Amino acid sequence: MFYHLLYPLHTEWSVLRIFQYITFRGAYATVTALLICFIFGGWVIRRLVQLQIGERIREDGPASHQAKAGTPTMGGLLILAAIVIPTLLWANLTNRFVLLALLATVWMGTIGFIDDWLKVVKKRPKGMVGRVKMAGQVGYGLLLSGLLMTGGAGDAATSTSLPFLKNFLLDLSWFYPALVVVVVAGTSNAVNLTDGLDGLAIGLCALAFGAFAALSYVTGNRIFAEYLNIVYLPGAGELTIYCLAVVGAALGFLWFNAHPARVFMGDTGSLALGGALGTVAILIKREVLLALIGGVFVIEALSVMLQVASYRWRGGQRVFRMAPIHHHFELLGWSETQVVVRFWIVGILFLLMSLSTVKLQ
Repeated sequence: MFYHLLYPLHTEWSVLRIFQYITFRGAYATVTALLICFIFGGWVIRRLVQLQIGERIREDGPASHQAKAGTPTMGGLLILAAIVIPTLLWANLTNRFVLLALLATVWMGTIGFIDDWLKVVKKRPKGMVGRVKMAGQVGYGLLLSGLLMTGGAGDAATSTSLPFLKNFLLDLSWFYPALVVVVVAGTSNAVNLTDGLDGLAIGLCALAFGAFAALSYVTGNRIFAEYLNIVYLPGAGELTIYCLAVVGAALGFLWFNAHPARVFMGDTGSLALGGALGTVAILIKREVLLALIGGVFVIEALSVMLQVASYRWRGGQRVFRMAPIHHHFELLGWSETQVVVRFWIVGILFLLMSLSTVKLQ
């Protein structure tokens, strides 16, 4: 909104030229998201308490988690507002990258909201039927791939880049929709599985979106793209503003979600953040690198798959004491705060390794 209202006036007031700069608008998108969380966070928590929208703790989880029962959930609504509003205020709303990122946020957030509503308000323990939830995720993946394939980008529309290979795009042709569906559904579910400890998932999301803010900026800047030998995508730089809005929303929500958490994001937040993260990776052709940037999310998801496979095919034997893997370390004696901070540190290591691949191309 500000870009469209104020930048056209720069011919009369030169100071308004500053609105052309992505770095300026990105910084203030972050600040706006933080302020939204700080100003409205307490009110949202009180409303959730009044509506008795409290978390239901799984009975087979760690015993220490039973004390969290009743903690307000569906705080993802605050996250969604703190992402969407700053993006609408500071981004170029004619940019297709931004519009698709917003679509992912709202679409996946809606699926998560319905799931939370059924579990918490309608008292259905399993919430939305699994196949219905998956249908929603697959449906969005197919819609996204269809929009990208008909967007006039030529062969690049169905391509992905590979780490360490400069100016290279691997064209997947008609297999591309399958990749999009796997990335979107896999990332959204991986973030959802990671959201089991106070501050864990939201902190890792802040790191991942911070990395993608940097990648979006250099991908949309011809000079940086040529210097780094990466694919140049005109307009991708605007995603920096969206990603920094997510970083601000994540940090603002972490203020209330840090241990001991006053509110949980619920599926409303985790599915929205995961779907958006996968979408941003797809838009800037970094689907493969996403597996490294979100390395902790990948480990969490793999731990669940290994646990389930082992239990089914090895006569009830388990690989971990409990899955996802963050619960395994809790049962080994790590405190919740130790698990969260140490997983954040591992997330930072993955982030640094992933960004280094760009320079090594």
